[in-house]
Amino acid sequence: MSSKTKQAQKLLLFRLSGARQFGIGTLKIREILPFMRLNKLPHSHHAVIGTATFRGSAVPVIDMAAAVGGTPLSREERDKASIIITDIQRQEIGFLVRGVEKIIETDWKQVMPPPKALGSSAFITGLLDVEGDIIQLLDVELLLAKVYPQSLVPEEVSLTDVQSETLKALNILLVDDSQVARKQLSDALDSKAISYQVTSNGDQALQILLRDDELGRPIDILVSDIEMPGLDGYELTFNVRDHGSLKQPYVILHTSLNSEMSLSYANQVGANEALTKFDARELLQAMLRGAEQAR
Repeated sequence: MSSKTKQAQKLLLFRLSGARQFGIGTLKIREILPFMRLNKLPHSHHAVIGTATFRGSAVPVIDMAAAVGGTPLSREERDKASIIITDIQRQEIGFLVRGVEKIIETDWKQVMPPPKALGSSAFITGLLDVEGDIIQLLDVELLLAKVYPQSLVPEEVSLTDVQSETLKALNILLVDDSQVARKQLSDALDSKAISYQVTSNGDQALQILLRDDELGRPIDILVSDIEMPGLDGYELTFNVRDHGSLKQPYVILHTSLNSEMSLSYANQVGANEALTKFDARELLQAMLRGAEQAR
């Protein structure tokens, strides 16, 4: 395997209000459109302002400023605004933003985790210093969970007694910078009384892997997000695979990205599987495949 682990990571920078800039990974983006006439969507969340027709499909459009607790764009402001069509967690969603700035290339190692003082309600997964300007990376999973709270209702998945006992015997590590994703992962395992460890970043995950291996109880299954501050999922996987003395876990990269390119790269860096969030049944079945390898 090549020692080059870095994949070009690009961010779209945009504004919601004032001069503050926000960012979202371009792998999540399908297209950027000027504001268009929207169809009303009755009985929806106040931040959902309608649906746009995109390639023959009706796509819900969320006023992103309103969704994160800010002031909604006025009718006059909407005429100059843009709609970012995204492909996130198996669905197309449009986000209305005040203005699109530019696309930059970055390295996830330079992304800093948000200050703990922001609390669990902040819609931020990371901060990036770009030429003196602090870019806030939005936690779109948290945003969508606020708009569509029914998406957080745990899915009931049936396992046989043998399958449950098989997973209970494993040392499982979950890694994701999104609090919503961590809850979804935890709920899927808690519902089956399966124990696990969980952390919010790749650097801590690597330390846990090395510590548990040294203690003689190595991690059997590693489930990791891809886009994370510091050590992202790609580089975490590469570091694990490149660590010769480490007992190798079954690596499942678990991402909101639907991009074939991102999933293909996951395999190149040594992941056993790459799944799109969030399907509890798919995840548990992938873990069972990992359990077969761990025997």
